[in-house]
Amino acid sequence: MEYKIAEIEAAFNGQVLQKTGESDYTIKINDKQHTLKILKMNTRGIEFVLDSHVHTVKYLDAGTAQMKMVVDGTPFTVNMHHSLNEIVFKNSGGGDSGDAQTALHSQIPGKVVSVNVSEGDSVKKGDVVCVLESMKMQVSIKSHKDGTVKKIKVKPTASVAKNDILAEIE
Repeated sequence: MEYKIAEIEAAFNGQVLQKTGESDYTIKINDKQHTLKILKMNTRGIEFVLDSHVHTVKYLDAGTAQMKMVVDGTPFTVNMHHSLNEIVFKNSGGGDSGDAQTALHSQIPGKVVSVNVSEGDSVKKGDVVCVLESMKMQVSIKSHKDGTVKKIKVKPTASVAKNDILAEIE
């Protein structure tokens, strides 16, 4: 998965290559392999050993594909995938499906945080229809075309699966 630290221009790729023990992993950051051992992890942060150096991360805030944290005393904003909104928009029908598609689908499983439109509302392509939360990240689901909201298929706090219809837009 691609990550980007807001304070740094370059993006980097990180992935888990292999689980080597109960809390031990071999990971790859860009093209270099590292050993990782998780010492403690909870909803407030993580403590780990990366290549024989102990690190502490405290989670401050999570938003749309973005997490604010303090790593070893230094604040960072990490974009989990800096083009996540565009990917979700494209895969929910935006961009190449034309006007024939009326159903706006969820491309991720999650919980509905908010519904930002009502039945009968006019929307433009790219307007936020609803916001989903998945893995502590909020993702704006945007209209795939200009039109009128015919039917809202979800309510706040409802859970949705991948490919569920969220709304119908004519």
